Amino acid sequence: MATTTGATRRPPVTRDERPWWRGRRRPGERSIEILLIIAAAVSIATTIGIIIALAEPTVEFFGEVSIIDFLTGTAWTPLFTSPQYGVLPLVVATLIVTVLALIIAVPLGLGSAIYLSEYAHPRTRKLLKPILEILAGVPTVVYGAFALFAIGPLLRDIWPTDNTPAFQNMLIASIAMGIMIVPTVASLAEDAMSAVPQSLREGAYALASSKMQVSTRVVVPAAISGIVAAIVLGISRAIGETMIVTLAAGSISDHIEWNPIESASTMTAYIASASAGDLPIGSVHYLTIFAVGSLLFCFTFLLNLFSIRMVRRFREVYE
Repeated sequence: MATTTGATRRPPVTRDERPWWRGRRRPGERSIEILLIIAAAVSIATTIGIIIALAEPTVEFFGEVSIIDFLTGTAWTPLFTSPQYGVLPLVVATLIVTVLALIIAVPLGLGSAIYLSEYAHPRTRKLLKPILEILAGVPTVVYGAFALFAIGPLLRDIWPTDNTPAFQNMLIASIAMGIMIVPTVASLAEDAMSAVPQSLREGAYALASSKMQVSTRVVVPAAISGIVAAIVLGISRAIGETMIVTLAAGSISDHIEWNPIESASTMTAYIASASAGDLPIGSVHYLTIFAVGSLLFCFTFLLNLFSIRMVRRFREVYE
């Protein structure tokens, strides 16, 4: 008669045989669940409230101004005697400042993340990462003042004398904004790289890969979804930044300005400056704040959709 060897499998434990503490809810679990539901509902309600607050004045504005003229016009002079409401000067200035800031922030942020994740000693990482994240907590008005009174004079000193940058210009705002975004990109990208399983690194080292090859050809591709999310979050923060561009970029918006060393107003800078003025409530000039705000909201919303799509497309699942 054949016999079987090995340990005898224990029959599954029925619900009645489970310990009493596993079959009951712990005190307070229901309360925590309710609080989490409320927190999620508040977030959704806040977004809906923002949409409602922007929708009515924006519709009223486009009842006075053609949406085609608003989106395609090349002059933004709402306070002039003959007002023009072409938003392209604000959009172009916003994009220029954002792109220049990303040119600074993405290489520095990814380089910092690769160093902290792959090269730094654990003690060094524990020391440097909190210091790096402190930069993310610095008020943006401090960055704006730093751009205006530190970066600006330095830039004018080293710039060729035949084309001196303006006192307020898009370049110094971009430099300060890029420095501000670096901690965000670096921290989130480093978290994504640290989540890559160590077995992938060990397999690459077993194939005689160098540290640089493992970092750039194994870890970075494996963490690409988190890196993309970090960069998109940095873009969203750059587009929505207010104080740096208000203090350092300038307020000129009557024409499209492509030269980064000239003064120009971004969408957020215009909203901040116009909101602080004495515009009559209900006037077309006042409604421009909501029209520009709605356009800015749409940009951020599309960026978030793009981020979600990219994260889902490149997400790696490890067991």
